[in-house]
Amino acid sequence: MYIAISKETLYAHISKYCVEENELNEGPKVFQPRYREALFSVFSAGFFFILVGTIFATTPNLFDNILAFFRDFDVVSVPNTEVFLPAPKSPVDHLMVYSAVGQFSFIWGLFEIVILVLRFFVRSPLSKKAETVSNLVFWLGASYLIGMFLNETTTATTWFAFWAVIITLIGVSLIVRAIILAVVR
Repeated sequence: MYIAISKETLYAHISKYCVEENELNEGPKVFQPRYREALFSVFSAGFFFILVGTIFATTPNLFDNILAFFRDFDVVSVPNTEVFLPAPKSPVDHLMVYSAVGQFSFIWGLFEIVILVLRFFVRSPLSKKAETVSNLVFWLGASYLIGMFLNETTTATTWFAFWAVIITLIGVSLIVRAIILAVVR
C-alpha cells in the first residue's frame, strides 16, 4: 500500500511541530521563528539534565569530590607574581572533578554539532547558527584544554595557565562567531 505525502506534510512531520495548517486550508505556514527556536532551548535543557545525571551516575563519589574541591580553595599566590587569587591549595588532588568536567565539555561539544545540523535543517537564522558554531568551538576547545592542563601533573602554575587559556578560548569563540556573521552577510 502506497500513501502519497506532499513535500510540505513530510517537512511538517520531520521538523516536529514547526509547520501547521492555517484555518483556510491554503497550505502550510511556518511557525514564527521564536517558537521554532524555543524547541532548541527545550531540547538543550533536557539534554543538559540527562548529561549531568549520567555523569553523576557513572562517576563514583563525584558529589563528595566536588565538595572537597571547593573546600580546598584558598587565596593563593600566582606563581612568579605578587598577585593573589582563589585557587585550590592542591590542584592535583582533584583529578576526578577535572575528568567529569572534561567529559561534560566533550559531550556537550558533540551535542552542539547535532544542534548545528538541526539548525541548518530547520533554516534557523544566521545569528543562531553562528552562536552554535561559537559554542562548539568553546566546548570542544575546553575539553581539549582540560585534558592538556588539568591532569596528574597539575600545579598552581598550570592551574592559572589553564584559566588564562580558557579566557583566550572565550575570545577565540567570539571571534569565530563575528567572522561567520561578517563573511556571510
